[in-house]
Amino acid sequence: MTPRASTKIVVPGSVSMVSLVGSGDALLKRIERNLTSDVHVRGNEITLSGRAADNALGIRLFEELLSLLAKGEPLTEDVVDRSVAMLRSDGGERPADVLSLDILSRRGRTIRPKTLNQKRYVDAIDQHTIVFSIGPAGTGKTYLAMAKAVQALQAKQVNRIILTRPAVEAGERLGYLPGTLFDKIDPYLRPLYDALHDMLDPESLPRLTQAGTIEVAPLAYMRGRTLNDAFIVLDEAQNTTPEQMKMFLTRLGFGSRIVVTGDVTQVDLPGGQKSGLRVVREILDGVQDVHFSLLTSHDVVRHRLVGDIVDAYARWDAAQGPVDVSARPARGQRARR
Repeated sequence: MTPRASTKIVVPGSVSMVSLVGSGDALLKRIERNLTSDVHVRGNEITLSGRAADNALGIRLFEELLSLLAKGEPLTEDVVDRSVAMLRSDGGERPADVLSLDILSRRGRTIRPKTLNQKRYVDAIDQHTIVFSIGPAGTGKTYLAMAKAVQALQAKQVNRIILTRPAVEAGERLGYLPGTLFDKIDPYLRPLYDALHDMLDPESLPRLTQAGTIEVAPLAYMRGRTLNDAFIVLDEAQNTTPEQMKMFLTRLGFGSRIVVTGDVTQVDLPGGQKSGLRVVREILDGVQDVHFSLLTSHDVVRHRLVGDIVDAYARWDAAQGPVDVSARPARGQRARR
């Protein structure tokens, strides 16, 4: 049986214990739930009782939480959970550094990475001309890319932002939607506008779009163009064909950077067509200044259940075995009986 030991942590007098353990000990209960060691708080002293390795994890956790408080960052239950996850993964970066990296701040709201993989994704955007971010829904792929785009525009690193998506039918047909062509396409682009509203003053967005400083357009509108001094984001890239992906990537001009985001498990292309996002990693393998950032269910920053749902679907898909997409009827056709 592994012997148990006790380790004492003395919290500096400059730190409010309420900010560390939470109102009604809410944060302390979350900490206890994440640690194997027993945690006892008395005054400004915290005692950890358990195996040496478990106590060491607890010490590192409290060091990170105290470091976040020293930086003026408020602690939440989500911060505790993500700090423990990063410490357990031993990814080489401190949770306090990851969780305090600000990308954008507006009206008291700050956009920042919340996981180690998100931090690496954001760093890759700074370090590479073309970055691919591949992962399930809710991992912040598009949101963080757009935040970096707005940051680059505000810092005058680029002159404009171009946001684009393929207008691929996902169960409904464009022709049956009411209105003009722009009205029909708008539902596909609406999520991009919604994210921009979170990052920019609402009154400035129409002015920037009218001036062409910010452009939100379907992927088809990119053909034949050379995009200089721009931050370009291609969203929902799993719904591009290999030919469309090549067309898009070759729009890159001088002084520009590209971020491509998508989820290869949610392809809506009809007739069993190949996804350009699925094949591009093999095609561009070894090309310098191109980076692939992979996010997983552990990087989901929506409701906790979203990550569990993603994992459940992955297990179900694996149990079904490979699917012959060429045997599927094209969208709108009936299968032969």
